Amino acid sequence: MTTTCVKRAFKYRFYPTDAQAAELSRTFGCVRKVYNLALAARTEAWARQERVNYNATSAMLTAWKKTEELAYLNEVSSVPLQQCLRHLQTAFTHFFAKRAKYPRFKSRKKSRKSAEYTTSGFRFRDGRLILARMSEPLDIVWSRPLPQGAEPSTVTVSQDAAGRWFVSLLCEDPSVGPLPATEAAVGIDAGLDHLLTLSTGEKIANPRHERRDRALLAKAQRELSRKARGDGANRAKARRRVAKIHARIADRRRDTLHKLTTRLVRENQTLVIEDLTVRTMVKNHSLARAISDAAWRQLRTMLEYKTAWYGRNLVVVDRFFPSSKLCSACGTLAGAMPLNVRVWTCEGCGATHDRDVNAAKNLLAAGLAVTVCGAGVRPQRRTPGGQPATKQKTPRREP
Repeated sequence: MTTTCVKRAFKYRFYPTDAQAAELSRTFGCVRKVYNLALAARTEAWARQERVNYNATSAMLTAWKKTEELAYLNEVSSVPLQQCLRHLQTAFTHFFAKRAKYPRFKSRKKSRKSAEYTTSGFRFRDGRLILARMSEPLDIVWSRPLPQGAEPSTVTVSQDAAGRWFVSLLCEDPSVGPLPATEAAVGIDAGLDHLLTLSTGEKIANPRHERRDRALLAKAQRELSRKARGDGANRAKARRRVAKIHARIADRRRDTLHKLTTRLVRENQTLVIEDLTVRTMVKNHSLARAISDAAWRQLRTMLEYKTAWYGRNLVVVDRFFPSSKLCSACGTLAGAMPLNVRVWTCEGCGATHDRDVNAAKNLLAAGLAVTVCGAGVRPQRRTPGGQPATKQKTPRREP
């Protein structure tokens, strides 16, 4: 079994000194300013049907630094400024390839505060990280060790809305590689009563992290709404209290999903999930909050990159596949089945099904059919009249 190195980002919290916090805050502001200036220049050129690339914006940055108005850009490291221009170039590349929308300007209040340093902008030695324009190392809380002998290729410093400081080190991790092969396979049905239901019959409870802090969050938001709008200190404190509650909810949710997805990937060779359109589903105002709290999109993202890391197979079944209404025992397709029906009996064979377990079993069958017979094959089923139907092909299915 060969081992391939995977680039992984290791994120840690750190506590800057007053001087370091001031330097990083200036850097964040300069990064935002340069990004917005370059985006404005490229937008004007776009209106004239001209293209401006990274090299042109880099030359613009040199000219901006020489002006009296923007001379303060020389007070911070040039590395994060160049990196933000590269990020803007990447954003335009995705836009021209129709993979993303047109880039947007960065906001002082709403946009993420971050700065990226390449190897020329930091020094890492013996667990001590010193950034450019700083004389002291960052006080990092090493919650987990870096891979042995790892040398960071980039370092990203950020501050979240709750005021917490983080540093992310991108390294090659030789410990990530294919796990020993296994014959186990599992179908996974996402839900709200239970976060996940497996084809084995196991149901994983929905922690409902947001509901646990809903009263506390509502109180903090009411206090924020009473503060006068503007840049006042009291409003900033109230906004930070709200952000801390949101951060605690997000941290607990992320921790739960990481533990759950890692366990599923380690135990199974093939994992089958349904292609859920979360963006459309949250338009249902009765379920939007619960769907957002379940974080199905984040769950799928974790499964995608972890199965790629560890040599597992992730099969995504088409969203129109009738996993809930199809009898997993005989293949009879039931009629309309509203969400409040959690247990139903098949008219063809008389089997009684738990709605979620039945859906997970059908997803597993469909996923195994894709793996064995090729994409597009749907498992054989029966019509409501009991006559066997021929194998059909599903609409387009994600690989």
